Amino acid sequence: MYNPPLFKEDRIDVLHDAIRRTGLATFVTQTADGLIASHVPMLLDRDPAPYGTLIGHLARPNPQARGAIGEGLAIFQGSDAYITPSWYETKRQNGKVVPTWNYVAIHAYGAVEFFSDPERLRDVVTRLTERHEAGRAQPWAVSDAPPDFIDGMLKGIVGFAMPIARLEGKWKMSQNRPAEDRAGVISGLQAEQRPEVADLILR
Repeated sequence: MYNPPLFKEDRIDVLHDAIRRTGLATFVTQTADGLIASHVPMLLDRDPAPYGTLIGHLARPNPQARGAIGEGLAIFQGSDAYITPSWYETKRQNGKVVPTWNYVAIHAYGAVEFFSDPERLRDVVTRLTERHEAGRAQPWAVSDAPPDFIDGMLKGIVGFAMPIARLEGKWKMSQNRPAEDRAGVISGLQAEQRPEVADLILR
């Protein structure tokens, strides 16, 4: 992605934390049918260093599950917000301002391995469930469903693992604006109940 130095985020711990908080990714691969994108939750394992491995699954009928040509790309979209020029002090000074969009984006690239081993699939599904059910008063577990039902559901998916070879982060958060413009953006976002984006600008 186009990533000017001012917006570049390359601290691996920050990128990993954002991936885990986002959860859902746009998974893009080149296939015999052309480019295909699917929207899937993913797990991030720390190994191999330094970037780790992304893990998830696709529906078996999905043509993307038949194999990938070259690298895969997983896109994680973080917090974002439209930024009106009306929030800028520069607008009042000279009017030379335009709208923009603040956002967090992470792109992970790597070779993709597909697998159908039932126990490996069960592990992926169990880990995804435990992650997203954690903190609920009565978390649902894979073991709550009849074993033969789960066995049948596992036959309908294909797992994938993508060791990350390249990891890019972009935090476009008004770093290119003067301090008084950033202050105006923070105030405007807070007034519009977008504290998560305002907090990222403050950082």
